[in-house]
Amino acid sequence: MRRTSGLVLLALAVFFAALSPLLRWYAFPRLAKVPANQYQDMVLEARNATLLDYGTMRARTVPKVTIVQTLRGNVEASERIERSAGRDVVVWDTLSYVQGPDGRMVSRIPERYIFDAHTQEPVHATGEMVDGDPVRREGIEFKWPFLTEKRNYEYFDAQTRTSAPIHYKGTRGFRGLEVYYFEQTVPWTEVAFPKAMPVKGITPESVAATGTTRWYTTVRRFWVEPLTGAPVYGEEIHKEELRGGTLLGDRDKVTAFAGHVKMREDYIEHTVDLVESHRTLVLLLTSRLPWGLLTLGALLLALALWLEARGRRPSGPAPDTAATAEPVSA
Repeated sequence: MRRTSGLVLLALAVFFAALSPLLRWYAFPRLAKVPANQYQDMVLEARNATLLDYGTMRARTVPKVTIVQTLRGNVEASERIERSAGRDVVVWDTLSYVQGPDGRMVSRIPERYIFDAHTQEPVHATGEMVDGDPVRREGIEFKWPFLTEKRNYEYFDAQTRTSAPIHYKGTRGFRGLEVYYFEQTVPWTEVAFPKAMPVKGITPESVAATGTTRWYTTVRRFWVEPLTGAPVYGEEIHKEELRGGTLLGDRDKVTAFAGHVKMREDYIEHTVDLVESHRTLVLLLTSRLPWGLLTLGALLLALALWLEARGRRPSGPAPDTAATAEPVSA
């Protein structure tokens, strides 16, 4: 009976020990994925910012500029692309809406971002765009991969429509979480005017006809939780200028927008809470369950060996034949 129990325990020990690496290296990469129907909104603010008054074409200081970013998963589009791509795909329709202190629109830029649900690598398909212009993204945008590494990544900039390295700058603490800090500097670059202009009747084409161009630079910063790859906080030191042309009169350039854009406090708290819950699930699949199964396998193996050793042990002392033998007479 002990031998049978030992064999059963040995089989269970081998099963759990083999299941541990399978869960970490086989199941996790297939189970961890961004949901196709995700919805998220974010509010950022730039206080005491510089903003162009299009009525006077003069820059002025305003108490606050608000940027509302919404992200909506397009399930129908992702299912359609999945059939041809042969893998799990997520389609995000996003909108960055900038408004001045009076609530009026400053700019409105939609995007469609298509990427692999597991790796966050871009998937190139019809509909990938920024502000209606077709683009071909390289690198990441909005989200880092699961199990983010301490290295530089290619990050797509929607204003320039190009990708450039975003640099890993070290590990930091943020609201009780260990995060990786990344930073990217986009140098002054000529960029397109938004298709939705803040003044009625003015179009990008009419502005371009004056010879005036739009230039942009930013320092982009992200604090990323490495297990989920989700940014828990982000900010930009953002500047835009209009340069040259008859629109500016005798001036060479004028500031269109300049400000330190930061996430609003209530959205920071919500994001940290959300990332903490997702982090627990990732930690369960990558660390706690694999190590727990491995430990359980080791304990079962030790128990099986103990039962085997006990089964081999003699049950009692051998009888003394010399003491019990009867005398033999001649």
